[in-house]
Amino acid sequence: MSDAALDLQAIEKAYNRGLPAEVNVLRGANISVARGEVVALVAPSGAGKSTLLHIAGLLDTPDSGTVQIGGADMTGRSDRRRTATRRREVGFIYQFHHLLPEFSALENIVLPQLANGVARAAAITRAEQLLDKVGVLERAAHRPAALSGGEQQRVAFCRALANAPGLLLADEPTGNLDPGTSDLVFGALMALVRDTGMAALIATHNMELAARMDRIVRLDAGRLV
Repeated sequence: MSDAALDLQAIEKAYNRGLPAEVNVLRGANISVARGEVVALVAPSGAGKSTLLHIAGLLDTPDSGTVQIGGADMTGRSDRRRTATRRREVGFIYQFHHLLPEFSALENIVLPQLANGVARAAAITRAEQLLDKVGVLERAAHRPAALSGGEQQRVAFCRALANAPGLLLADEPTGNLDPGTSDLVFGALMALVRDTGMAALIATHNMELAARMDRIVRLDAGRLV
């Protein structure tokens, strides 16, 4: 796909390769996610979806196959090049927020922008805009411990989008929230993604949430169907 923000082709990944206990997690997995498209990734626990997301986000390398981010082939690239591309092009959201506890909500969104060379004033402005979009701007000065679970996760969403990545990867982003809060927080995430026009690959067990995305892919026996 020429407009693909993410393109994985023939991805193979095994652990304990060559040993009797070798586990083949991915077996020729293929997926393309276009800019502006939100794709749900569903699979049983232990099926390899986290491995797939880590490969897509350049945190891990496949045993074979190609990984393209924004049209750039990252196969065989140096760690430095992969890190630079990941910082610039990819946003991550996990089931648990992983916010820095000693910093405020606002500071948690400002810091990744500063690391990417953004001026502090501009970083603060963007952080405030993102917090406002997800309805927690009034909590900007609070540290994570003073926020509810839903508020923490919305701040984590904003942090993932702080540097305006072209690709968002999320691993069970509402998995630790109650159903009501999960629905509210997922709505905030979808609004952010739709507003920016980025591509998103979101792993979830929640089929109701998956049905609200553009497409559902299943990881079955190491392949995406």
